[in-house]
Amino acid sequence: MCRGLESLPISCLERAKELKALFGSLLQRSEHSVTGQAKKSDKLRLHEVNEPLKWKESFDNLLSSQNGLCLFRAFLVSEFSEENIAFYLACEDYRTTKPSKLAAKAKKIYEEFICSDGPREVNLDHATKEITKENMKQPSQSCFDQAQDKIYTLMEKDCFPRFLRSSIYLELTRETKTG
Repeated sequence: MCRGLESLPISCLERAKELKALFGSLLQRSEHSVTGQAKKSDKLRLHEVNEPLKWKESFDNLLSSQNGLCLFRAFLVSEFSEENIAFYLACEDYRTTKPSKLAAKAKKIYEEFICSDGPREVNLDHATKEITKENMKQPSQSCFDQAQDKIYTLMEKDCFPRFLRSSIYLELTRETKTG
């Protein structure tokens, strides 16, 4: 199912550590303001420092943040369910595919994530798999919509709450709140 860390474009675990260090250093810098006046760069830092707190407001906030997405992906790798976010992101990318390349890209996504013997098969019910298989006969930019919606809901209802309770997220937000 999950190929683990080697499937990531960069090491998300290393990136997660970098993010933790970044947010920690941003907190320290904001505490040591020389003039006491907020400069434009300070506002940017303060926005970045509060970023992890915004992730818990909604799953969409987490996914729309590059840092949040990377940290969430690292969490999913640790939970052996990284294929869910990989499939979701592949579907997002697929929507922007040129019509001339839809069939080839759809086949690749289907074989990797939907097929019963796919290397990164996601957990979908039989009916959704059948609908997606039928959609593959004439691939369109929406042929994975139902499957993607199911995986989104699975991550939002199951993985996202576990992420919010994870030690890496709790430690990051604790540092943000106390900084």
